[in-house]
Amino acid sequence: MSPLEEVFRAEHGRAVAVLTRQLGSLDLAEEAVAEAFAVAAATWPTRGVPPSPAGWVVTTARNKAVDRLRREAVGTAKTAQLALLQAEPEVVDVGAVRDDQLRLLFTCCHPALAPEARVALTLRMVAGLSTSAIARAFLVPEATMAARITRAKKKIAAARIPYRVPEAVDLPARLGSVLAVVALVGTEAHSPAGGDEPTRDDLLDEAVRLARLLVELLPEEPETLGLLALLLLTASRRPARVVDGVLVPLDAQDRTRWSRVHLEEGQELVRTCLRTGRPGPFQVQAAIAAVHADAPTWADTDWAQVVALYDQLPATPVVALNRAVAVAELDGPSVGLALVDRIGLDRSPVFHAVRADLLRRLDRPAEAAAAYAAALNRTSNAAERADLERRRSRLSG
Repeated sequence: MSPLEEVFRAEHGRAVAVLTRQLGSLDLAEEAVAEAFAVAAATWPTRGVPPSPAGWVVTTARNKAVDRLRREAVGTAKTAQLALLQAEPEVVDVGAVRDDQLRLLFTCCHPALAPEARVALTLRMVAGLSTSAIARAFLVPEATMAARITRAKKKIAAARIPYRVPEAVDLPARLGSVLAVVALVGTEAHSPAGGDEPTRDDLLDEAVRLARLLVELLPEEPETLGLLALLLLTASRRPARVVDGVLVPLDAQDRTRWSRVHLEEGQELVRTCLRTGRPGPFQVQAAIAAVHADAPTWADTDWAQVVALYDQLPATPVVALNRAVAVAELDGPSVGLALVDRIGLDRSPVFHAVRADLLRRLDRPAEAAAAYAAALNRTSNAAERADLERRRSRLSG
C-alpha cells in the first residue's frame, strides 16, 4: 500500500469532519478533501510525504475551499462561509459529542434521512468507504448505492439540515443508525469488499475507537457496550485469521493465537450486558462471539446455544444464513442446506460459499464446484478469492 493510500484510509473521514465543522457544508467539505488528495497524488511522489500528513490534508483542503468560495462568493451564504474560514479559529461548543468524526456521524444520522441513507452516507463520509464496499454491505448494485448516497446529500442541502452537535436528548433517537454504521465499518474491516488485503486492521481499529467514544457518551446504554464487545471479540481473532498472507476461516483457526487482551475485555463487557437485563441485537451478536471464544476448537462450540442466540435476533437473510451454519453443525449438513436454500442472498459470495461447503460435506462435488464458482463470481477481494479457489481445488483432490 502506498503512503498516500495509508493517509487516505486514516485521515479522509477526520478531514471531512473537521472541514464540515468549519464550512457548515458536508458537500463542500467532501469536495475540498477530494481536491486535497488529488494534489497529494500529484506532488507527494516527487516531493515526499509531509511531516504531518493529516495536518497537510486539512490545511490544503481548507485552502481549496477558500479558493472555491472566493470564486463563487456572489451570494450571502458563500460570503458567510468564506468569512468563517478566513476568521481566526474559535472555541467551538461541542456539546454532548466531543469527537469531530463522531459528531459528523450523528449529524449524518439525522431523522430527516431514510435509515438506509443515513447508514450509507456516514459510511462514505465518516469511514471513507468506497461506494462498492458500501453496496456490498447492503447487498445492492453499486449504481443503486451511488444514487442513494447522492440523494441523501441532496436531501441535506434541500432540507438545510445543519451540521451541529445534537443535544443529549436527541442522541438516543439517532443511536440505532450510528451503531449500525460503526458495526458495518467493522464488517468491512473483517472482510473487505475489494483489493488484495484479507483484512483492514485500520478500519477495525477505527470502529473500536468510535465504539469506545459511544460508550463514553452513553455509558448506561447496553447496546453501545454490546457493539464494543462484538468488535473487540472480532479483533481478538486477527492474529489467527491471516497466517503467512493466507486467509484462515474461523473453523480452522489456531485459537491459542487469539488476543487474550481483546478476548478478556470483550467477554467482560458481555457479562456486563447480561447483568443489565436489557438485551438488544448487538448484545446478542456479542454473546454469540463470546460462545465461540469460550470453545477451544470449532468442534467444541456450544452450537445449541449459538442457535438459541440467533433465534433472538431479527430474522434477516444474513442472520438466517449464519443460523443455518450453526444448525448444520448441530443437526447435520443436509438440515443446514435445506435452510440455506430458502434464503434469498444470491448477491452474497458468503451465501454461495456456505452452500458450497455444505454440498462438499454431503459428497456432492459437482454442485459444490458450481457453488464455489458462484461465490468467486461475486467477490473481488483477492484473499477471499484465493481461499475459495483452495476450497474448490480440494474437491478434485
